[in-house]
Amino acid sequence: MTPPSTLADWLAHCERLHPKTIDLTLERVLRVRARLGLAFACPVFTVAGTNGKGSTCAMLESILMQAGYRTGVYTSPHLVHFEERCRIDGRVIDGATLLPHFEAVEAAREGEALTYFEFTTLAILRLLSATGLDAVVLEVGLGGRLDAVNAIDTDCAILTSIDLDHTDFLGPDRESIGREKAGILRAGRPAIVGDPLPPASVLAHAEAVGADLRCFGRDFNYSGDRQQWSWAGRIKRHNALAYPALRGANQLLNASGVLAALEALQDRLPVTAQAVRNGLALVELPGRFQIVPGEPTLVLDVAHNPHAVATLAENLDQMGFYPSTRVVFGAMKDKDIQAIVARLLPLVDAWHFCDLPTPRAATALELEALHDAAVAQRQAGAPPLPPDVATSRHATPREGLLAALDRADPKGRIIVFGSFYTVGGVLENGLPRRTAKHLG
Repeated sequence: MTPPSTLADWLAHCERLHPKTIDLTLERVLRVRARLGLAFACPVFTVAGTNGKGSTCAMLESILMQAGYRTGVYTSPHLVHFEERCRIDGRVIDGATLLPHFEAVEAAREGEALTYFEFTTLAILRLLSATGLDAVVLEVGLGGRLDAVNAIDTDCAILTSIDLDHTDFLGPDRESIGREKAGILRAGRPAIVGDPLPPASVLAHAEAVGADLRCFGRDFNYSGDRQQWSWAGRIKRHNALAYPALRGANQLLNASGVLAALEALQDRLPVTAQAVRNGLALVELPGRFQIVPGEPTLVLDVAHNPHAVATLAENLDQMGFYPSTRVVFGAMKDKDIQAIVARLLPLVDAWHFCDLPTPRAATALELEALHDAAVAQRQAGAPPLPPDVATSRHATPREGLLAALDRADPKGRIIVFGSFYTVGGVLENGLPRRTAKHLG
């Protein structure tokens, strides 16, 4: 075939290679990786977990950059543009830099039917390995044991929270899911477990493979008040730290895991206390309880499972009083949508359900029906639900946001959440102007 000449053409090519979107096996990726001769000369951090992966990667990247290291980061999925999946020295890559690496993967696959995620992961890994970096941070896409990222042996594994998500692929309970995520651990290498109550399967697997297990509450911990916080590890301490620039009740737990990982690799990547302070103060990550200034207040959050939405609800509770809260919501049909909706019912005065541009998504009509079922299930519950909650359906997240802005109290707030597609859909062409009653 004639090789594609643009990133868009290569991505379209990748979508046609495998009959499944997700095919959790590692053998194909390992064979292609071997043909590519893909390896890293610098330390590699691999981050897995149900929630908190993106924030963990961003904080780790920010601190390492403040320490003067050249960093490469691979995350997924993206919000708007595919190139967001790879950052070098904190900057999103130019898509053109990926083209020779797509060509190399195409040549090396020798007919292997790679999925879109497997092919693109290998291309980005090859780019990172050829860039001359001091440290690489890799975010697992799904699970851990059979994810394409796990084709690379990590120097330090980080497990964030472990909860129910992707149960069709990873198993029906935390023990099964924990076992899959623990598949990124390696013998003799640090394994940072940030979940305060990790499944027994994680601890058992760490012992079975001989990983250097470091658990929150035992090997590292944090304490704090409203003004500052402190962290203590096996041999290091950081006192009187300012709170991370990333907002939310879960970010200290994520930051604690990051500091434990840096402590574990301090012989290879020494980091000063000032680099930690600066890195946490300057870290940025769109779509993670991102509060956009203006009226009405706008909150963007990619929370898409009950555990993440529980954290979102806690964060919303801590924002203070708002006379009204409107929600723009779109989600994948394989999520526990009724549980997600139920968690926010007491906080929401109006729901704007939206379609999303992927076959995996639930339709706005299906979302509205699941909302109605959640309301019916808890009518007698406490706390009481807001009276006369309005619902509406929209063809896109942006249309949902425009409708919410048109009807919003200027002193109220609008929450956009449920999927990367939902948040990305309102960011894609720039956020609409907000004035007292959406006049722009």
